[in-house]
Amino acid sequence: MKMSFRWYGTGNDSITLGQIRQIPGVSEIVWALHDKQPGVVWEKDEIARVKKELDEYGFGNAVVESVNVHDDIKMGASSRDLYIENYKTTLRNLAEFGVKVVCYNFMPVFDWTRTDLFHPLPDGSTALFYEKSRIKQDPEEMARYILEETKGMTMPGWEPERLANLRELFAAYKDVTHERLWANLKYFLEALMPTCRECDIKMAIHPDDPPWDIFGLPRLLVDEAAVDRFLKMVDDKYDKYNCLTLCSGSLGSNPNNNVADIVRKHCDRIAFAHIRNVKHFPNGDFSETSHRDRDGDVGILDIIKAYHDGGFDGYIRPDHGRHIWSEKCRPGYGLYDRALGIMYILGAWEMLDKIKDKR
Repeated sequence: MKMSFRWYGTGNDSITLGQIRQIPGVSEIVWALHDKQPGVVWEKDEIARVKKELDEYGFGNAVVESVNVHDDIKMGASSRDLYIENYKTTLRNLAEFGVKVVCYNFMPVFDWTRTDLFHPLPDGSTALFYEKSRIKQDPEEMARYILEETKGMTMPGWEPERLANLRELFAAYKDVTHERLWANLKYFLEALMPTCRECDIKMAIHPDDPPWDIFGLPRLLVDEAAVDRFLKMVDDKYDKYNCLTLCSGSLGSNPNNNVADIVRKHCDRIAFAHIRNVKHFPNGDFSETSHRDRDGDVGILDIIKAYHDGGFDGYIRPDHGRHIWSEKCRPGYGLYDRALGIMYILGAWEMLDKIKDKR
């Protein structure tokens, strides 16, 4: 298991590489070129600048999150082949600098969806929150709220330039059913897999967040059956490259999903693990919370044990944390609570190592 930390870049993140280096056990930085719009090629000189900066602090750069997929690919528009070729060029450029895993998602219009970015918790911290009843209302209102609250911050999947045309985006997706979206994902993967094998890069899809349809838009990666279907979508000679970013918080937002069972079933196909905890409420709302097992409902310790039992040797990171100790930060991506999450994960992992050694 290789511990990593998501970082948004110098001048774009309140957290510095010097601070991250002081968190024990972190060897990789999960990075991206956050100023790049979906569909645009990532140039070699841009990638080289990031690698040079990470090298100076002794961090690896093997995981990118995310190379966002252009909407025309998701919709199956006539221009999709152009954007797929751009994606292949980006993969080849990334491979030259040692990138091994690319996290991406295939969610229409919206990436992750929350109704409150700084919801107060009983302990005085705040966290991301999902209020089910508000999702039945106006998507433009929710988008305005998120864009206003994150003004001046880069939020992948919430690019202001793209969401300025929200009505047009919804209209363009009007005829995209679940099956059509599955077909468009298959087309994308089949076109990409030979390049992934050529470059030795794993494409690791992120589950839909949350794992159900939003504002009438179809969602695909929502449960164990969908994960099973996805992993059989392309020729099995590409199994090494058609992988998962398994996010415990995304799938775990639905209390019917047993994330640990999915890990046990598909550990060898998980290239990147996100560990995040969620507290469910009876009315369908959910709140993100600390990484401590008892503070949420997704079974964090069982999930970590499932990875350990499966001999997981991929990349892992703490996902969204609370906003604690008055930290001003990007929603979900503060320093302090994610650092606490890392120590919790590493502590559990080391204890499992000790138990295994005594057998």
